[in-house]
Amino acid sequence: MRKLKLQVQMTVDGFVAGPDGELDWMGEDGEEGRKFVNDLTDSCDTILMGRGMAAGFIQYWESVEPNDAALYAFAQKMVSLPKIVFSRSLNHIDGKNVRVENGDLVTAVNALKAMPGKDMIVYGGASFDASLIEHGLIDELNLVLNPVAIGGGMRIFTGRTPLELVASRTFEHGVVVNTYRRSAA
Repeated sequence: MRKLKLQVQMTVDGFVAGPDGELDWMGEDGEEGRKFVNDLTDSCDTILMGRGMAAGFIQYWESVEPNDAALYAFAQKMVSLPKIVFSRSLNHIDGKNVRVENGDLVTAVNALKAMPGKDMIVYGGASFDASLIEHGLIDELNLVLNPVAIGGGMRIFTGRTPLELVASRTFEHGVVVNTYRRSAA
């Protein structure tokens, strides 16, 4: 069975965005951080995201110009991977390799997990991530902790969520990536 992996930027005080969705607190990725994200993405063959995140995500990656070879190569990977956007209100979203899923979240994700292929990766947004966590659908959480506290904003954890630390890596610029799986406790 395929795993569903979450990769999300987060502040040390547990926010994934500011109160109005601000992301200006995110620091520099650095070479090690970019390699981590690239390797994580290579272990997956499908991207899942919520409707609120989809338009900006798709537009950004489809518009990257080839003047930065490393960013362009990663952008081409993001464009070519199949993207499934979960929405209760839209039936179509423009973009390459994009399809919209309107069905029940739990049923749809479990069906995707049962399909053959590589693992799948979740690229958000906050409420979509929170729904997946709440329903126990995420198998691996890669929390990219930025060395900043913002004091308020959007969270992905809405209740007690026992986790087991699988790995922890420190990168340039004080970024720490903690990899967790759900704990049986």
